[in-house]
Amino acid sequence: MSEPATIERVIQSPDKDAVGGSATYCVGCGSCAYLDPAFRIVKNMDGCYQADIRGDVADEKVVSDVCPFASSVNEDEIGAELFSRQASINHDQYLGYWLNAYVGYVSADGWRSRGSSGGMVSWLASKMLEDGLVDAVVHVKDGPDPEHMYTYQVSHSVDELKTGAKSKYYPIEMSGALAYIREHDGHYLFIGIPCFVKAVRLLCRQDAVLNERIKYCIGLVCGHLKSDFFAKSEAWESGVPLEDIARVDFRHKTPGSPASDYAIEVRRVDGGEPVIKRTAELSTTNWGLGYFKYNACDYCDDVLAETADVTFGDAWIPKYVSDGEGCNVIVVRNQDVQDLFDRHQNELVLHNSDSAEVYQSQAGGFRHRRQGLAYRLHAHEKRREWTPTKRVKPSLEGISEKRQKTYAMRTVLKNESFVAFRKAVENDNFAFFEAYMRSLVGKYRRISMPPKRYVVYLVKQGLKRIVPKSLLKGIKNAPRH
Repeated sequence: MSEPATIERVIQSPDKDAVGGSATYCVGCGSCAYLDPAFRIVKNMDGCYQADIRGDVADEKVVSDVCPFASSVNEDEIGAELFSRQASINHDQYLGYWLNAYVGYVSADGWRSRGSSGGMVSWLASKMLEDGLVDAVVHVKDGPDPEHMYTYQVSHSVDELKTGAKSKYYPIEMSGALAYIREHDGHYLFIGIPCFVKAVRLLCRQDAVLNERIKYCIGLVCGHLKSDFFAKSEAWESGVPLEDIARVDFRHKTPGSPASDYAIEVRRVDGGEPVIKRTAELSTTNWGLGYFKYNACDYCDDVLAETADVTFGDAWIPKYVSDGEGCNVIVVRNQDVQDLFDRHQNELVLHNSDSAEVYQSQAGGFRHRRQGLAYRLHAHEKRREWTPTKRVKPSLEGISEKRQKTYAMRTVLKNESFVAFRKAVENDNFAFFEAYMRSLVGKYRRISMPPKRYVVYLVKQGLKRIVPKSLLKGIKNAPRH
């Protein structure tokens, strides 16, 4: 009996650490469905897009070669093909290939106020249109209904482009957008998270039409992709019943607050007054807990979209985060993009940065996706279970027992968040979710936090309990800094 193709393993091999053993290594990007009608992208019971095979696959290897989790070609190899021959290019284990790095924002035409942070993504896309570098932009915009809040669409003008500003923490797939590109001549800019950009680059290696038409890719720094449970839970916890949720604006800026202190805006089906709620007041919005995370995201080692011509993210750096209007961290890899920045520098405020500062802006994500991934791969290897091949190798080297327990508990939080939300829906009461997760979060804090910080956490949570003697002893013996 022959071995299953890698694409089948990605789609059909369950991660045994997932609840019920049903979560796979597929991110539902749609590259397979674009190539072969035997593949369909469907939303599963956890609100995540996943590929489903319904029919005979024409060529399993061809499809495997365009899947970001099945392909044997990694980000370093793609980056070398695209960027390594440019003058003054650098290479870094975290940034990939890069020409220049900046922290900054757009100072012209209100792009900053309309965007999630510094307004750079939409501004650059508009300048590429205006300067004739591209004819259209493929990006995520408002979808047709509450079950499809956001979808990939094509904008041909700056006015159309403006409706797609801000980050969307929502499941999306791109097979329809890719089919549009194939059917309509022109030059395109593609905007996406790291695995989607990688899939586009892999498709361009074997599809001459896409290779000719997709001229540039903008990458978005990615913590992880969310199930649609995330949008629903934020809105529900904010007081909007599930049946009345029309759309969630995930990055509503709050004047006078630090950039990290943003809110959500929930629009209602009944047309009532939108609800605005600070994310700090919601239990579901702590990204470190990984609620409603796609399983595949825990098997990705690309934080900074290393195969994109330029990458933008939030500048979570102390000296910039206090600016409530927001700033972008920027990694430029293509000289064309640098030339555009130089031509329009009067519309920008850019501070020179470097690899160390860019790393620091996403340090937690890198730890989880490099050291944490090494731990997760080791756990699977020890059990002789299949996983996607990554640049990170299975290892426990340099990972303390405390960190191992922390990474293991993050997997539990991710998995159980889906179970908890389904129970809350069954009982028509969001309080079921909070109650279900409370003890798990407490256990995670106890494992991951230094003793002193854990006591502070307990106090802040208002938990009236006696601190265990062992914990007090740990505090007394903790090193002073």
